[in-house]
Formats: sequence, C-alpha cells, structure tokens
Amino acid sequence: MTWTIGDLAVHRIDEIEFPGDTGAWLLPAAPAGIRLHSHSFAFEKDGRKILVDTGVGNGKTRANPVWHGLETGYLDALAAAGFAPDEVDLVLLTHLHTDHVGWNTRERDGEWVPTFPSARYVTARAEREFWAGYAMDEPRRQMFEDSVLPVERAGLLDLVDVPADGVEIVSGVRLLPTPGHTPGHVSVELTSSGETALITGDAVHHPVQFARPEIGASVDIDPAESEKTRRRLMTELADSGTLVLGTHFAPPTGGQLVSHGSGYRFVEGP
Repeated sequence: MTWTIGDLAVHRIDEIEFPGDTGAWLLPAAPAGIRLHSHSFAFEKDGRKILVDTGVGNGKTRANPVWHGLETGYLDALAAAGFAPDEVDLVLLTHLHTDHVGWNTRERDGEWVPTFPSARYVTARAEREFWAGYAMDEPRRQMFEDSVLPVERAGLLDLVDVPADGVEIVSGVRLLPTPGHTPGHVSVELTSSGETALITGDAVHHPVQFARPEIGASVDIDPAESEKTRRRLMTELADSGTLVLGTHFAPPTGGQLVSHGSGYRFVEGP
C-alpha cells in the first residue's frame, strides 16, 4: 500500500498480522475481535531514504510466541519498494519496544549486526535514557542485546532532544512528543506541498481508541499520560485533513479523524 502526501510517496512495508487474541491482550477494554498488524513505513525525502520503525525482526528469541523465531519476507518487501537495506539513510524509531526495533539488526555469522549499515538510527534521548535506568526483565534485556545495543556499539544511534513543539529531522519530517506508552515515545509528522500525515507509532494502537480514548494498552508505562496524549492528538487531528497512518492499524491502515457527535470517528481511506 502506498499513499501520496504532496510530493511524498509513503509505502507500508508489511511484516505480520498478529493473531486474533492479540487485541484482547493488548487492549483489554476494547471490543472483541479487533485486528492488529506489524509494519513499517518507508519514504524518500530530499534524496534520503527513510524508514519509520522496524517491526519484530527475523530469528529473534522472544518470550512472546507470536514474535519468536519469525521468518518473514520483510526485507524482500522493503527492497521491492525501492529501499534495499544498504540504501536506507535514516531509521526513525518511535520508541524502543520489541515490535518496533527488531529489524534494526539481522544475524550474520552468529552475531547480530545492523541491518541498515549506511543509516543513522534516531530516537528520542528521553526514550533511551529511560530504559538505561529501567530494571529490565530477561525478555527485554534480550531484546536490547540483539536489537538495540549492536546499533549503539556500531556508533549508528543518534539521540535527539524532542521539545514540546517537536523537532525537524529532515525538511518536512518532524518528531512530535507523544508520551505515555513510553516516556520518550514520539510520532512522526510528514508535510509536503501543503499536505500532512502523522505516523502514530504506539500513541494509538487501533482506531477504536479514537472513539474511546480511555482504552489504553496493557503495556503502557503511564496509562494516564497515554490517554492524555491520545486526547490531545484527537483535538489536533480532527477535521484537519491530516492522513493518519497507524503503525499497528490493519489494512487499509490510513484515514482521517472527523468530528462525530460529541466525539470523533476514524474514516478509513486515502
């Protein structure tokens, strides 16, 4: 799937569809039967090939059986869209959770090495510093060992300060603070020729949270802050014409937020 935002072509790079019971675990207060996916977004801006989040990854040891030992065609899909690993210039990480950093690395000769060796990997300083001081359980420690630390050790990870009004990484590509799911979580705003899109990351996992923003994720670090962020986003996005691209939204994945009675409704489509 590809969307056009001004002069930008934004490609959805599919990884996996999560099993049906994932919704009940992740969003326990949501209606039954919601669908969730894992994918990245890729686009080219000012001659730079940019990837937003990197999914679960292949061949990783994971406590969650849904994520354990995957073998998907993710890299083939990425290359087919025109983003071969060696050509990617910038990897923007909305946060450092397992299903957003997995393709940071791939296995080579028994070691985990950066998948995108020519790229700078970027995340919020607040995000990395939070996890540096966090008492990790074994599954999270394993994830950092195979998907975050190899990038740091290779000198490819850049930490940026993200003020309240965001920070521009490349012209028309802005990181916006959307904390709550994790303390340093960011969403990615794209602007081109008067049009705007927002890649949510995990500030919103499913469109049902626009209709019922009180529905939080079981893995939110700060549930109250997460809900506050969702409500702020809804106010900013409603009736704005902004294309909302959900990092876990099932196809068709993109749509707009419109006023509906006393609340809001997500209208899917271009």
